[in-house]
Amino acid sequence: MNFLAHIYLSGDNDLIKIGNFMADGIRGKQFAHFPEDVQKGILLHRFIDTYTDSHDIFRQSTKRLHEKYHHYSGVVVDIVYDHFLAKNWTNYSDEKLEDFINRFYNSLHQNYDILTEKTQGLMPYMIERNWLLSYQTVEGIHQILTQMDRRSKNTSRMQFAVEELKEHYSEFEEEFTVFFEELRKNSYQKLISL
Repeated sequence: MNFLAHIYLSGDNDLIKIGNFMADGIRGKQFAHFPEDVQKGILLHRFIDTYTDSHDIFRQSTKRLHEKYHHYSGVVVDIVYDHFLAKNWTNYSDEKLEDFINRFYNSLHQNYDILTEKTQGLMPYMIERNWLLSYQTVEGIHQILTQMDRRSKNTSRMQFAVEELKEHYSEFEEEFTVFFEELRKNSYQKLISL
């Protein structure tokens, strides 16, 4: 799962959301010096990634892309699944997506001192371009994939994966819907056990 799903699955605690959001850059036991709720977010993020990568439905989605995008197929599906979460947001939350995102951006500003350097560097671009809201549209997904492709020096070819998204749109959406319901339940159970 990508940024939006990780934040959403963190519940209402801002520090857990922040930990979940910035967890990718935190290796091993490096998380131990963060506040307790940030640590919970980091551990939740690791659980979500492990659960997702080993799930049959997620793997089914990645197989559709593997021939062209190889090990990047999982990254593409993470972003595609965030698209369906954003697009169908009202199925998952009573709060408007824009309000949810703005609250999260505000919490990043309010907790700036505890953010990793990587997150501090990423924050201005993310907020200025409103990445999380851009997930709602196929064009927004294309822009995100293009930016990620640039970071791989265009070797991943992820910018072209929007074609597969369009071609197999209903299949991806059906897979996401079933998978995300299971992920929500399991993430909630993990969160209350932390």
